[in-house]
Amino acid sequence: MTKSNEKLTYDLEEKFEQFGEKVIILSKKASKNPVALPLVRQLIRSGTSVGANYMEANGASSKKDFKNKIHICKKEAKETMHWLRMLAKADDSIKEECRQLWAEVQGYAKMFSKIISSIQNNKN
Repeated sequence: MTKSNEKLTYDLEEKFEQFGEKVIILSKKASKNPVALPLVRQLIRSGTSVGANYMEANGASSKKDFKNKIHICKKEAKETMHWLRMLAKADDSIKEECRQLWAEVQGYAKMFSKIISSIQNNKN
Protein backbone atom coordinates (compact mmCIF):
# COMPACT_ATOMS: atom_id res chain seq x y z
CA MET A 1 0.00 0.00 0.00
CA THR A 2 1.33 3.45 -0.86
CA LYS A 3 1.51 6.31 1.59
CA SER A 4 -1.53 8.00 0.01
CA ASN A 5 -3.56 4.77 0.23
CA GLU A 6 -2.53 4.36 3.87
CA LYS A 7 -3.60 7.92 4.60
CA LEU A 8 -6.96 7.36 2.87
CA THR A 9 -7.51 4.16 4.85
CA TYR A 10 -6.87 5.89 8.16
CA ASP A 11 -8.83 8.99 7.16
CA LEU A 12 -11.85 6.76 6.47
CA GLU A 13 -11.36 4.90 9.74
CA GLU A 14 -11.29 8.25 11.53
CA LYS A 15 -14.34 9.47 9.59
CA PHE A 16 -16.35 6.39 10.61
CA GLU A 17 -15.20 6.68 14.22
CA GLN A 18 -16.33 10.31 14.23
CA PHE A 19 -19.67 9.23 12.79
CA GLY A 20 -20.08 6.75 15.64
CA GLU A 21 -19.27 9.51 18.10
CA LYS A 22 -21.94 11.73 16.50
CA VAL A 23 -24.45 8.89 16.91
CA ILE A 24 -23.56 8.65 20.61
CA ILE A 25 -23.87 12.42 21.10
CA LEU A 26 -27.24 12.46 19.33
CA SER A 27 -28.43 9.49 21.37
CA LYS A 28 -27.69 11.33 24.60
CA LYS A 29 -29.99 14.16 23.45
CA ALA A 30 -32.91 11.87 22.63
CA SER A 31 -35.98 11.72 24.81
CA LYS A 32 -36.00 9.02 27.46
CA ASN A 33 -39.54 7.92 26.62
CA PRO A 34 -40.64 4.32 26.00
CA VAL A 35 -40.76 4.82 22.23
CA ALA A 36 -37.40 6.54 21.77
CA LEU A 37 -35.31 4.37 24.12
CA PRO A 38 -35.40 1.13 22.09
CA LEU A 39 -34.76 3.11 18.90
CA VAL A 40 -31.73 4.76 20.48
CA ARG A 41 -30.34 1.39 21.58
CA GLN A 42 -30.63 0.02 18.06
CA LEU A 43 -29.18 3.20 16.55
CA ILE A 44 -26.14 3.04 18.82
CA ARG A 45 -25.52 -0.59 17.88
CA SER A 46 -25.73 -0.09 14.13
CA GLY A 47 -24.23 3.41 13.99
CA THR A 48 -21.10 2.48 15.91
CA SER A 49 -20.81 -0.84 14.10
CA VAL A 50 -20.08 0.82 10.74
CA GLY A 51 -16.63 1.95 11.89
CA ALA A 52 -15.85 -1.25 13.75
CA ASN A 53 -16.62 -3.36 10.70
CA TYR A 54 -14.65 -1.06 8.42
CA MET A 55 -11.62 -1.50 10.67
CA GLU A 56 -12.13 -5.26 10.51
CA ALA A 57 -12.30 -5.04 6.71
CA ASN A 58 -8.95 -3.25 6.66
CA GLY A 59 -7.47 -6.13 8.63
CA ALA A 60 -9.11 -8.79 6.48
CA SER A 61 -7.17 -11.98 5.85
CA SER A 62 -8.30 -12.30 2.22
CA LYS A 63 -10.17 -10.44 -0.53
CA LYS A 64 -13.21 -12.60 0.19
CA ASP A 65 -13.06 -11.66 3.89
CA PHE A 66 -12.63 -7.97 2.94
CA LYS A 67 -15.68 -8.10 0.65
CA ASN A 68 -17.74 -9.79 3.37
CA LYS A 69 -16.80 -7.14 5.94
CA ILE A 70 -17.62 -4.33 3.49
CA HIS A 71 -21.02 -5.99 2.91
CA ILE A 72 -21.56 -5.87 6.66
CA CYS A 73 -20.56 -2.18 6.69
CA LYS A 74 -23.17 -1.49 4.02
CA LYS A 75 -25.85 -3.43 5.91
CA GLU A 76 -25.07 -1.58 9.15
CA ALA A 77 -25.12 1.77 7.34
CA LYS A 78 -28.52 0.97 5.82
CA GLU A 79 -29.84 -0.17 9.21
CA THR A 80 -28.57 3.06 10.76
CA MET A 81 -30.55 5.01 8.15
CA HIS A 82 -33.67 3.16 9.26
CA TRP A 83 -33.18 3.86 12.98
CA LEU A 84 -32.39 7.53 12.33
CA ARG A 85 -35.63 7.88 10.39
CA MET A 86 -37.61 6.21 13.17
CA LEU A 87 -35.93 8.30 15.87
CA ALA A 88 -36.62 11.51 13.94
CA LYS A 89 -40.29 10.56 13.96
CA ALA A 90 -40.26 9.65 17.67
CA ASP A 91 -38.47 12.80 18.87
CA ASP A 92 -39.11 16.12 17.13
CA SER A 93 -36.43 17.87 19.19
CA ILE A 94 -33.62 16.05 17.34
CA LYS A 95 -35.29 15.62 13.95
CA GLU A 96 -32.86 17.90 12.09
CA GLU A 97 -29.78 16.23 13.57
CA CYS A 98 -31.23 12.84 12.60
CA ARG A 99 -31.71 14.07 9.05
CA GLN A 100 -28.12 15.32 8.86
CA LEU A 101 -26.71 12.03 10.12
CA TRP A 102 -29.07 10.15 7.79
CA ALA A 103 -27.63 12.02 4.79
CA GLU A 104 -24.08 11.33 6.00
CA VAL A 105 -24.61 7.60 6.48
CA GLN A 106 -26.49 7.36 3.17
CA GLY A 107 -23.27 8.56 1.52
CA TYR A 108 -21.35 5.83 3.34
CA ALA A 109 -23.82 3.17 2.20
CA LYS A 110 -23.36 4.34 -1.40
CA MET A 111 -19.58 4.26 -0.97
CA PHE A 112 -19.69 0.69 0.36
CA SER A 113 -21.91 -0.31 -2.60
CA LYS A 114 -19.34 1.17 -4.96
CA ILE A 115 -16.51 -0.74 -3.25
CA ILE A 116 -18.50 -3.98 -3.56
CA SER A 117 -19.20 -3.29 -7.26
CA SER A 118 -15.52 -2.58 -7.88
CA ILE A 119 -14.53 -5.84 -6.25
CA GLN A 120 -17.05 -7.76 -8.35
CA ASN A 121 -15.95 -5.99 -11.54
CA ASN A 122 -12.29 -6.80 -10.84
CA LYS A 123 -13.20 -10.50 -10.63
CA ASN A 124 -14.60 -10.42 -14.15
